[in-house]
Amino acid sequence: MTDQQQHFITPPQWQMDEWQARIETMGADVPSILLEVAQWGYDQRGEVNEAQLQQARDEELEACIDFVRRGPWCSEKLRAARRPKPQTLSSIALQTLDTIERDAHYLPEIYDTIRRAILRLKQLEDSND
Repeated sequence: MTDQQQHFITPPQWQMDEWQARIETMGADVPSILLEVAQWGYDQRGEVNEAQLQQARDEELEACIDFVRRGPWCSEKLRAARRPKPQTLSSIALQTLDTIERDAHYLPEIYDTIRRAILRLKQLEDSND
């Protein structure tokens, strides 16, 4: 395996050679060596996670910079752009209902009744905001 092919969690060659030599000489103690290898991999997780977290932070920063470059803004607009509210249940239900109407032929009365109930739910959700 070349350096370019080596994955970030692959042990260094000297460590692999040491484990291999111990397996060859100890034979019966392979389970304890395997536990040591697993522990080594587990211990590497901190570096990997930190790198991934830093990458996410950098991406978020770049998105904020891009937002600011686009024009007038305020903290509320920035927050809304970067942390949008999750869809309400009524919005999801309406989208699902529209899909059903397009993809299947249901009785119009049933569709209309369900749509009116969902729209009323949406009104109630909106009045709570």
